[in-house]
Amino acid sequence: MIRITEATAVDEELERAFERLVPQLSRSNAAPDREALAAILASPAQLLLARDEKGEIVGTLTLVVFRIPTGLRCRIEDVIVEESARGQGIGEALTRAAIERARKLGAPTVDLTSNPMREAANRLYRRIGFQSRETNIYRLDL
Repeated sequence: MIRITEATAVDEELERAFERLVPQLSRSNAAPDREALAAILASPAQLLLARDEKGEIVGTLTLVVFRIPTGLRCRIEDVIVEESARGQGIGEALTRAAIERARKLGAPTVDLTSNPMREAANRLYRRIGFQSRETNIYRLDL
């Protein structure tokens, strides 16, 4: 059984989990250190954790929450599920928990992006009800 919690403090377990999980999402970004994790927890973002029946962290999702002139926005970022635990509904549990939190905050929508090569993730998002939007995404490397 998977239990979804919110990270509220930085400890060794959280640091180790991100050291293990981040490389499974991105080879070009380092895992956040203690200071970076503390900054995330101090921000309006919500860092959700999926724990297995032993209580070990097997997944994470960041729900980014921010206000702009047109209203409250919520965005799902960095969904990571431990490779050995994939296919067990962990990504879905994390995503549904984030959606429920956004709903309780009063957000009218939840946005996310997903690499087209992540076929299972894209199937999941469509199955949950996310719809693809025709848009351009721009990035400026600094």
